[in-house]
Amino acid sequence: MNNRTFLIVHSSIYAIFAITLLFLPQVMWPVYGLQLNDKYAIFLSQHNSIFLGGIAILGFLFRDVEEGSKTAHKLFTGLMLTNILGVIITLYAALTEIFVGFGWSDPAFFLLMAVMSYIKLNNNK
Repeated sequence: MNNRTFLIVHSSIYAIFAITLLFLPQVMWPVYGLQLNDKYAIFLSQHNSIFLGGIAILGFLFRDVEEGSKTAHKLFTGLMLTNILGVIITLYAALTEIFVGFGWSDPAFFLLMAVMSYIKLNNNK
């Protein structure tokens, strides 16, 4: 998969989650076993969409990054580390039973994205 395709797919996935957490947090979080009990919890979900949306925007803006460039190396390193952080945080939530139900899918999702980013990083040497 070339850089452009990878970054469009990566950005699209993050954009979908950002939009969902911004506009439908009361639908999304219960799937993971979380309850949004007040306006503050809803706002925190919407606030989280800033970062997910930001990752989507950055990936989309850099979709034409040149194969093997220093910029590509830094971008894929950043995406990989961001996704590893996602694995750690969501795995903690799953293991401590904060996330239940479909919550196991979040660490799996971040792990998949981290592995894909790692592969892209290694293919861009």
